Amino acid sequence: MSKVKVISFDAEGTVVTPQFSTLIWYEAIPLQYARQRGIGVDEGREEIKREYSAMGMQRVEWYDVRYWFEQFSLPDYKTVLDAYRHAVNLYPETEETLVSLSRSCSLVVTSASSRDFLDLLLSPIRGHFRHVFSCISDYRLLKTADFYHRVCDTLGVCPEEVVHIGDNWNGDYLAPREIGMRAFYLDRNGERGGEDVVRSLTEFQQIMLTELGGNGGSP
Repeated sequence: MSKVKVISFDAEGTVVTPQFSTLIWYEAIPLQYARQRGIGVDEGREEIKREYSAMGMQRVEWYDVRYWFEQFSLPDYKTVLDAYRHAVNLYPETEETLVSLSRSCSLVVTSASSRDFLDLLLSPIRGHFRHVFSCISDYRLLKTADFYHRVCDTLGVCPEEVVHIGDNWNGDYLAPREIGMRAFYLDRNGERGGEDVVRSLTEFQQIMLTELGGNGGSP
C-alpha cells in the first residue's frame, strides 16, 4: 500500500456544520428576495425553493452564491455573507483531529462549496491546511473523479497517496475511489455500514493514526 502523504477533508458536514450555508440559502437569500419584491418572507422562500429545484444540484451554478445574487438582482452578496459569519461552527472534534493528523502528513480541503463560502467557513482553521480546493470556483466542476484528478496533479501526488473523508456518498466516497484514492464516508447519522464508514472525525483520526504509525508517521 502506498504511503499516505495527504489527507483530504470535505468542508460542510465534515469539519464545519451546515448551519451557515443553510441560513444563507434558506433565510438570507429569501429575505433579500422578499424585500426586493415587496412580498412576505415565507412567500419569497417558497419562490426561491422552486428556483433551486428547477436548477437542480447537477449544475455548477446551483452551488454558486454569486450566480443566485445576480439572478435575483440582490444587493452585495459579500455584505450578506459577512452578516452571517456568527453562524460558522466547527464540529466538536474538528480542531483536535486536524492538529493530531497534521503532525503526520499534509492536510487539504476539497469541497463543493464556493470559495466565497470557504473563506468564511474555514477562517478559524485555515492554518491547518496546505491547500483549499473548491471544485466550483477553481474548476467549474462538480465533485467528480475529474476534480480529484486535478487536485492530485496540483499537489504532485498519486491518487493512492491521498485519503479523503466527507459526508456525501457520491461526491466524497465513490468519486475519489474511481481514480484510486482511498475514501471514507462520514455518516454522523448512522445510516450506513461498512469498513470505510465512520461516525465521527475522532473515529477517522484513530484509524489514520494507527495506519500512519505503521507507514512511518511522516510525510
